[in-house]
Amino acid sequence: MSLLSWIIIFCLIGGVLSVLAASGFLLLSEALRKRLLPHMVSYAIGALLGAAFLALLPHALGHPAVGDLHDITFTVLIGILAFFLLEKMVLWRHCHAHDCEVHGEEDRHQAHGAARGSMIMIGDGMHNLVDGVLIAAAFLTDFHVGVVTSIAVATHEIPQELGDFSILLHSGYSRSKALLMNIAASLTTVIGGVAAYYSLQGAEQVVPYVLAIASASFIYIAVADLIPGLHHRTEARVTAQQMLLILAGVVTIFLAHSTLH
Repeated sequence: MSLLSWIIIFCLIGGVLSVLAASGFLLLSEALRKRLLPHMVSYAIGALLGAAFLALLPHALGHPAVGDLHDITFTVLIGILAFFLLEKMVLWRHCHAHDCEVHGEEDRHQAHGAARGSMIMIGDGMHNLVDGVLIAAAFLTDFHVGVVTSIAVATHEIPQELGDFSILLHSGYSRSKALLMNIAASLTTVIGGVAAYYSLQGAEQVVPYVLAIASASFIYIAVADLIPGLHHRTEARVTAQQMLLILAGVVTIFLAHSTLH
């Protein structure tokens, strides 16, 4: 099977299949979804951080096209700051509930459901497009890194898409229309992957910097978007559960990376 075929398959896994998995959770009771979602988020944090620090950054730093290692670490820093600005512009948002801070009370009172739905899908589409680029860049570097990156993308996409579904349903969309909108937005992952495959093939010197941006993306999502939500519960038992699930996410990436090698 060609590398492009693998990229398309794993972009679909990271995008469309994540949407379908999230839609399956909607069949559960709201009480059960609320109980499961924090566990999913904790696991996603570990997978994202594991992919960033155990796969992406080591390959970016060790890429033959890199002269000064400070160029890679500086790219990671710029990437984190850029994602902060994008989120401020509500273009790069990661809601995991219908009452998230990004789409809070002010948005609910000022915007109509259709407009909010469009804003969510535009932001989600842009985010998925970038995910596709990152998956393709990882595969162009190393097949195993591509698989690990796709796993990390899928783990955080499921709770994110579940949050998107909740927002759309609370905005008045039917379940079928919310599903179709999320699938349409997720297909931009494939577009980003295919575009990156053809554009990065002749630009090997750019690949390590794309990996650095991917690392920045995963670190930012984990630290700025997902971890703060876990601080709402401070009981020792809950904290222990969160740490175990975060470690489980890290171990998953470690085992996937080491086994594939």
